[in-house]
Amino acid sequence: MRDVPIIPMGEDPGGDGAAGNPTSRPWQTGPRLSSTGSGAGRWFDGAERFLAKAGFDRAPWLAVVFAGGIMTWFALPQLWHWCAAMASGVALAIGALAVWPPGSAADETRASLRQAVVVCSLVFVLGIAVVWARSEIVGAPPIERPMVSLLQGHLLEREDQPAEQRMRLTLAVRDAQSGVPRKVRINVPLAAFDEAGVPHGLAEGATVRLRARLMPPASPMLPGSYDFARAAWFKGLSATGTMVGPLEVVKPASDADGLARLQRTLAEHVRSQVAGSPGTIAAAFASGDRGSIAEADEVAMRDAGLTHLLSISGLHVSALIAAAYFVTLRLLALWPGLALRVRLPVVAAAVGALAGVGYTLLTGAEVPTVRSCVAALLVLGALALGRDPLSLRMVAVAAGFVLLLWPESAIGPSFQMSFAAVLAIIAVSTSRPARAFLAARDEPWWARAGRRVVMLFATGVVIEIALMPIVLFHFHRAGVYGAFANVIAIPLVTFVSMPLIALGLLLDLVGLGAPAWWLVERSLTLLLGIAHFTAGQAGAVTLMPQISWLAVGLFVAGGLWLALWNGRVRLAGLIPVGIASVMVTMTPIPDVLIAGDGRQVGITGRAPDGAPRLLALRDSRSRYTRDNLMELASVTADPVPLDQWEGARCSSAFCTLVIGRGERDWVLLLGRGRDQVEERALAAACAEADIVVSERFLPRSCRPRWLKADRRFLSQSGGLAIVLEDERITSVGDTQGDHGWWRGVKE
Repeated sequence: MRDVPIIPMGEDPGGDGAAGNPTSRPWQTGPRLSSTGSGAGRWFDGAERFLAKAGFDRAPWLAVVFAGGIMTWFALPQLWHWCAAMASGVALAIGALAVWPPGSAADETRASLRQAVVVCSLVFVLGIAVVWARSEIVGAPPIERPMVSLLQGHLLEREDQPAEQRMRLTLAVRDAQSGVPRKVRINVPLAAFDEAGVPHGLAEGATVRLRARLMPPASPMLPGSYDFARAAWFKGLSATGTMVGPLEVVKPASDADGLARLQRTLAEHVRSQVAGSPGTIAAAFASGDRGSIAEADEVAMRDAGLTHLLSISGLHVSALIAAAYFVTLRLLALWPGLALRVRLPVVAAAVGALAGVGYTLLTGAEVPTVRSCVAALLVLGALALGRDPLSLRMVAVAAGFVLLLWPESAIGPSFQMSFAAVLAIIAVSTSRPARAFLAARDEPWWARAGRRVVMLFATGVVIEIALMPIVLFHFHRAGVYGAFANVIAIPLVTFVSMPLIALGLLLDLVGLGAPAWWLVERSLTLLLGIAHFTAGQAGAVTLMPQISWLAVGLFVAGGLWLALWNGRVRLAGLIPVGIASVMVTMTPIPDVLIAGDGRQVGITGRAPDGAPRLLALRDSRSRYTRDNLMELASVTADPVPLDQWEGARCSSAFCTLVIGRGERDWVLLLGRGRDQVEERALAAACAEADIVVSERFLPRSCRPRWLKADRRFLSQSGGLAIVLEDERITSVGDTQGDHGWWRGVKE
């Protein structure tokens, strides 16, 4: 054997090389640069190795960080907080470049970590900047107070809601005094029209005159309730109201067919072909018009976990585009000359894209539909290029596109639920156990079909688990048996109902659509039957009071970690999910709920049989008020008027009640009218009470032992949720801060 030649590396007087010579050259000790021996150094080493190994799996996290910047803007209350968050992001990026500068010795050992810190910090700052700019550009200040006003303006949008016996008009008007342009939304009762029906020319583009009772967009009634004021701000709405008196069409809309008119015509045609509740569902599938769906059907679909079928989103858009793609591909393949000269997948993808865009525009181009259309177009592009159509990078691109145009959608349930469901589907379908379970093998057709049904059910269960925290956070109630219902409902809608609706519309062109519409009615009757049966089962719905932002954040962080990484490292996401689950089970039910106007008060209690009940200060006829109180109190039974509850004493002006919580009794004094009370008597009653609630301004002499929630206090705080045992008060105003839509009085 030949000896290995000795390569001179410089002076080595001690003969021990780099290991024992403190004067060894830098390149001889280069590998030690990343092993500092300190805890921080080892952590940086591990992070660098992890990021370098992850490769392209890191890309979807950019969309997550961008959404995180947007949500940070909503969560932080003050302007200086937003500026500080942006400055911190920029400082972190600069700091990473300073500590690990490009071209230095650290460049080789910290390149991936430096890139991640710099890019994520700047993307986070971009998220804050985008939503802040969006708020300043489109936000419309609300009117200062309720008023009755004569309006004449341009009709921007007409929405028919026959199930509510009304029509909803969005108008562009000018304030009569200041001349400031405003956008208002008016509910028009259908009873306001005579037997001739809706006036001719009442469509988008018309000029109308009417008198309406206007209100500023409503802030959340209670902590955790829907924030319509925030939604109205980003829609540019300054006021909402109801028409009083007649409506006059000053200038009719042109007879040119627009998309909105085509949408209404299509919905009316479908309802004329399919009667009853199935017809309203079919109209929603065909045109996106949900205004005619009965409340009972809406509730059943919600409690059965099938509401997503009513909203034109991923399922419907994907089904239509897939049908257009495969039908085009099969038809063109019958032409050998074309098949040999043209890439048929590209042509089929173009036809599917046109069909998807057209369907999106026809159904109103709502944010969920646009989001689904963008994702479907990316899938078509992947198919045309021969790439994997189901990838997390595709989902990230679609999410980034939507968030750039509508950053406010990041905090909405539609965006969160849609992408959570898609991430769950991709995570399950691309996992090693799922691929092994669905791998091709020599077996009968029924066994192969059975495995796919089992996989569909398993995917449905994973989706339900992924969506449960989001649903409970936003709606405080969720259907438990949705996975079972969706196993039948999704294939029924995708492969039966929607193709039959398309076939019926096509055959109607030659007057032969009746058989198809009969089948549509049967299929949708079955769908509604599944919904009502599932929702009617014991334990079909779970209720939850308002869970904390921290718990939801842990759920989201853990779920994203499980979905976006590969290998065993993803299992670390189970840790925050487990912690959040424990936090949710420990969420207390509020003892007292006080609406922002002080008129509605709910108190949780127990009936003689031990069943939870909700006591209501007023017997409200408002479904919205009743549902808010019941959901946040986690009570399914109808509220009991307080004056009918044993132990409560009520007069025309006040009710008083003693409730035991923890180790003490609490005395509540609740105002229920505007009758005058002698101040000295009121002061004496307040002194005996722990909590006083009133819709009026109470005198300073009224001094309860713990809380005085009168009009002055509630105008600053908004609605309240009180846990007496912990003496904890949560208010709507806690999270509103300086955002433009909040109308709370500053202290």
